[in-house]
Amino acid sequence: MSRLAGLLLAAGFLTSAPVHTALLVGGGAAVISGVVGVFTVIRGQAFAGHALADVSSAGGSLAFLLGVNPILGFLGMAGAAAAGMEAVGVRRLRGRDLATGVVLGAGLALAALFLYLDSTTTSTTGAAITVMFGSMFAIPAATGRLAAVVGGAALAGVALMYRPLLLASVDADLAAAQGVRVGGAGLMYALVLALSVALSAVTVGAILSTALLIGPAATALRLSRRPGQAMLVAAAIGLAATWLGILLAYDSYVWTPGHGWPVSFFIVTLIMAAHLLASRGRA
Repeated sequence: MSRLAGLLLAAGFLTSAPVHTALLVGGGAAVISGVVGVFTVIRGQAFAGHALADVSSAGGSLAFLLGVNPILGFLGMAGAAAAGMEAVGVRRLRGRDLATGVVLGAGLALAALFLYLDSTTTSTTGAAITVMFGSMFAIPAATGRLAAVVGGAALAGVALMYRPLLLASVDADLAAAQGVRVGGAGLMYALVLALSVALSAVTVGAILSTALLIGPAATALRLSRRPGQAMLVAAAIGLAATWLGILLAYDSYVWTPGHGWPVSFFIVTLIMAAHLLASRGRA
């Protein structure tokens, strides 16, 4: 047993401070993404989640440029974009995808500008890789504390609006007939989605954060038709994939000395594998 543990756990894994921070922040992001992702899939807004993730890269790039905590940049840009897209979608439901596409293009343009300025006017190195694909083992401890606050706010928002948000997500007309403020529920969802996207962008990067948001949720909804149960399953799948991905990435430094594989690669691969297994099981 001890020999097996030695093969699975590379030296220093359990005592490494960066690993502890990665497990805390990554695990929290996975749980919140799983919960919020179920609403995202039910509402049919996977494209909106993907767009917010990409737009948030502009905020992360700006944070590197200004020298502030990246999570503040991701959160600020994602929150502003989410509120804007939801406001347009409430007034013109058919124009939601159009508005999302416009905001996505503008956000990516800003990200390109800020990353260019990062590389030409500051001493920041690796900003583009960190923003787009994450750098789990380089997350500062201070970011872990801020991530806990952001994650707590996201879960509190879901708990506060769970029933009206669920009803508005399944059938907006029925929700309105029962007195639910559909616009308010949609805005709350957009803000919670922004919090989720910001956390996942810090861990697996802006480009791949959609996988953490949609993958576990889509898999869970194949395994359970009950939204509450699906949220628990999605959170468990995301958490398992994230923690196992961190372990495999850490061990990969032993496989290829000095050149470890990206954590985000392992996480997304494990999520995809889980979804394929669930799909075959339901076939």
